[in-house]
Amino acid sequence: MKIVVLGGGVSTERHVSLVTGTSVCRALRALGHRAVFADLYMGLEDYDGPLEDAFDAPDGLTGQVAIGKTAPDLEAVKASRRDQGPSRIGKNVLELCRLADCVFLGLHGADGEDGKIQAALDLLGVPYTGSGPLASAMAMDKAVAKRMMEGAGVLTPRWRELSYTEEDIPRLARELPVPCAVKVVNGGSSLGVALPDTREELETALRDLTRFHSRVIVEEKIRGREITQPILDGRYMNAIEIVPPEGTYFDYVAKYQSGAEGAQEICPARITEAEREAVGEAALKVHEALGLSVYSRVDFILDREGRPWCLEVNTLPGMTPNSLIPRAAAAEGMSFAQLCEKIVLLSLEERKK
Repeated sequence: MKIVVLGGGVSTERHVSLVTGTSVCRALRALGHRAVFADLYMGLEDYDGPLEDAFDAPDGLTGQVAIGKTAPDLEAVKASRRDQGPSRIGKNVLELCRLADCVFLGLHGADGEDGKIQAALDLLGVPYTGSGPLASAMAMDKAVAKRMMEGAGVLTPRWRELSYTEEDIPRLARELPVPCAVKVVNGGSSLGVALPDTREELETALRDLTRFHSRVIVEEKIRGREITQPILDGRYMNAIEIVPPEGTYFDYVAKYQSGAEGAQEICPARITEAEREAVGEAALKVHEALGLSVYSRVDFILDREGRPWCLEVNTLPGMTPNSLIPRAAAAEGMSFAQLCEKIVLLSLEERKK
């Protein structure tokens, strides 16, 4: 098949998305597919040949990418594009997608997980991987997703939604309960998240998070083990336990750095069969309540009583060979390349519906 793998973009998760996209592209090419990688924002600025020939480029137009210890400087990214126009879709991206049998969405965060690119591809009549526009948009907005969890009868920490300005911060720091978790409504990769234990830390967090968004949710901090549950083709896979380095939580560095700075990811998770079923069934309820399709990953805290508290859902989770869903697939004997191809095939069936 001719497959365009979209990655990059201009979200705070750009670096993660570049690694996801290039990894998927190489895996699909290894299976014989005519896969080509395109950066959603930068486009094909450095490719001058006929678009049809791009599918046969020796390297699939992939380059050397890595995930750094800090989020990307998006202003520098924008300044580096030769086309300084307002479009968030780069040169020839949509034209290339129209030539493909399927578009694999390796995007994370804004423009990828929020349903916008899905809507554009729907209007073009181009099949793509994962969930549709509305389901993606609802899952991306943490406040909307929380309401859907509650409606589905899934445990989620007590929460409230806030929109605030700099002038509101001192009052909120006095009034909000601590300890708590503060999250921007559309964040990902643990960017735009703070876990203050004191009022001083809460005030600092509220001030710091305004650089991401002025709308946040503040939720009760549940103590327990971090468990993430992958969903694929309407069933739950092996759950994964995440053990951050001592004295930290599963932040951006812990997620994407190896060694002492990185988190330990244990698959299958060290949980009982009853806990495994409780987590899996709760994840399926969230997946179905939001109208998601093909695959997703749902994050939980498992408390001391074995109750799974749902935190959020990821509609386009990381897809590097070392990411969480590929780890769960490997535990079932499925290679990374086979997983990528399965997602494509399942998605083509979903689009036909």
